[in-house]
Amino acid sequence: MENLVTAEGIIGKDGKNSNFDNWKIIQLSEIIESLEAGVSVNSLDYPAGSGDFGVLKTSAVSNGYLHIKENKKILDEELGRAKLNPKKGAILISRANTPELVGEVGYVDKNYERLFLSDKIWQANYKVKVDGRWLANTLSLNTIKNRIKVLATGTSNSMKNISKENFLSLEIPFPEYEEQQKIASILSIWDKAIELKVKLIEKEKEQKKGLMQKLLTGKSRLPGFGGEWVEAKLGDLFKERKEIGYNDLELLAITSRKGIVRRTEVDIKDNSSEDKSKYKRVMPLDIGYNTMRLWQGVSGVSKYEGIVSPAYTILKPTNRVDSYYMGFLFKLPYTINLFRRYSQGLVDDTLNLKYENLKGIKVIIPQDVSEQKAIANVLICLDNLIELMETELEYIQQQKKSLMQGLLTGKVRVKV
Repeated sequence: MENLVTAEGIIGKDGKNSNFDNWKIIQLSEIIESLEAGVSVNSLDYPAGSGDFGVLKTSAVSNGYLHIKENKKILDEELGRAKLNPKKGAILISRANTPELVGEVGYVDKNYERLFLSDKIWQANYKVKVDGRWLANTLSLNTIKNRIKVLATGTSNSMKNISKENFLSLEIPFPEYEEQQKIASILSIWDKAIELKVKLIEKEKEQKKGLMQKLLTGKSRLPGFGGEWVEAKLGDLFKERKEIGYNDLELLAITSRKGIVRRTEVDIKDNSSEDKSKYKRVMPLDIGYNTMRLWQGVSGVSKYEGIVSPAYTILKPTNRVDSYYMGFLFKLPYTINLFRRYSQGLVDDTLNLKYENLKGIKVIIPQDVSEQKAIANVLICLDNLIELMETELEYIQQQKKSLMQGLLTGKVRVKV
């Protein structure tokens, strides 16, 4: 036997290691009979509702989980073509995806008769007794995932594929079925904790959306405030900051989720030879937005002084507004719809909203800036709570990863 590449790379030519005892080192082809894919069907760009049929997106599988909400509603006339429902106990594999996500796996916890696989997702059929939960977790180990990325092929940087032959050639440590079940049961405790935390975060985010809708439209007023709300043009509330030539300032970036952040905090390559002479200055409390993506929510309030790409528009607030209040107002669905309506361009990829068009948009705001600040503080507190919960979620997920590394590689054994 040649040297085996395993999750830990520690198995010698004799295939033995004290950590594994009676574990075997096998290829996936020894336990998987076949890999079946769905078919490509025309669908709408939103998930299936109650009673609808949906096709899973490649994003539906990741880190051992199946995210059933990641689907698209199948057109009625396409239903006859759709095939292959996710079946309980199986694992699903994203055979074609981005270089970072190709080969992601998810476990199917029950039969889904109204969901179908796309042509980019495989479902595994086993030839021996296998606990699908254990297998999904094993294939989600970073070392296995990295091996998949090496085996994936494709000329496009945006899409990679792994062949059935290469996928089934992967070697993994393989315990007895009873030990698989025990390991899976232990890891499921962490899965339940993760699932609960995710649901709590989603609930908090929904509550925030509802509160934003009430507070930012005046449907609900905070105690102590009863002043007038007024209509104003954004051009009367903000002036455009077009200061350039501040090359030595810190580089910033604007994202849809976190707003304005240090560029070092996001995965954006910085070419040090890039000419930054036309980069725009940003000051604390300015609002910056992506000129071509404001209608997608890419905006934020700056906490920093720095510079951003010329692709962004920078708004300097007047004394009539609280920046954080307006930052939340810019994320309100009604406002985002206004941004889209005022954007210029024939198709989504070319839509842009420059200051000259933005300044004519009318919004209704509290005339009293102190009421704006009070509303913003309520929403900031909710954001802080959500951020704390997301940090807790990351901690639980990291605990599970550490446990997986021990249990799934034989470093930590369980009693059967």
